[in-house]
Amino acid sequence: MQSNLTTTDGPAVHVPVMVAAELQDSLLVVMHDLHRLEGLLNHAADNLMERFGEANAALANPVLGSSAELEAARSALRGAVTELQFQDMASQLIWHTTKVLQSCAFRLASEAMGHEEGEEAAPFAEMAPDRPNPVTQSEMDAGSVDLF
Repeated sequence: MQSNLTTTDGPAVHVPVMVAAELQDSLLVVMHDLHRLEGLLNHAADNLMERFGEANAALANPVLGSSAELEAARSALRGAVTELQFQDMASQLIWHTTKVLQSCAFRLASEAMGHEEGEEAAPFAEMAPDRPNPVTQSEMDAGSVDLF
């Protein structure tokens, strides 16, 4: 059985239904892996924040007094917390990529399998993200704040 993947103004591409199904399965596996990656990143970030909180509390102990080394340690700790913005940016990229893959998988299935009579097509335009890349920042400096 052959299927026609078409766009409203483009040429038709003939894709066997089994190939389309395998592609859709692969897209869904990648989406699942991205979801697991996001969970791992979130878990690591939560653990880091907890450890940074403990270190900050220990460094704030008045018994330690004040020295250049202690201030350097506090400064390094503040910089490390700033680096945790990476987790937020990575989560946004994972979410964006997952939505793009989901939209592709659903569109592929819809085009390859066709629609039942009376059944509406999935709203692919609503599922796909509006912007091509939600995170435009590629590095972070301590003390800077970038809204994205």
